[in-house]
Amino acid sequence: MVHKIDHIGIAVPDAQAALSLYRDALGLELTGTEDVAQQKLTAYHLRIGETHFELLEPREPDSVIAKFLEKRGPGIHHIALAVDDIHGAIAQLRARGLETLGPAPTTGAGGKRVIFFHPRGTGGVLLELCQDVDA
Repeated sequence: MVHKIDHIGIAVPDAQAALSLYRDALGLELTGTEDVAQQKLTAYHLRIGETHFELLEPREPDSVIAKFLEKRGPGIHHIALAVDDIHGAIAQLRARGLETLGPAPTTGAGGKRVIFFHPRGTGGVLLELCQDVDA
């Protein structure tokens, strides 16, 4: 079902400060920046081998990331796992009692189909499944 870690999402209040660490100090390659209007955030993609860090900076005070930062502060927001069949994976995980944070996949960063699973069923980790649109 899962074939790799797609990315690790990191909530940051200031992307430029975070880039000074991840890009400048650690030497990670910034491969792209995109506004994700539906989630009211800007995502900064930094390559690490086959995967990447996704720095998530809120664009609006009522965004999910702004609320996360307010409640928990900066840090790991979620782990995203790449799947080939997101609908099949959702059905399999729901059958095991896991709860999604929405009724169906939506379009996330990079145009991927994404869905999140509530941390109460995943050992306290916000888990995202994602599928490339060409898959």
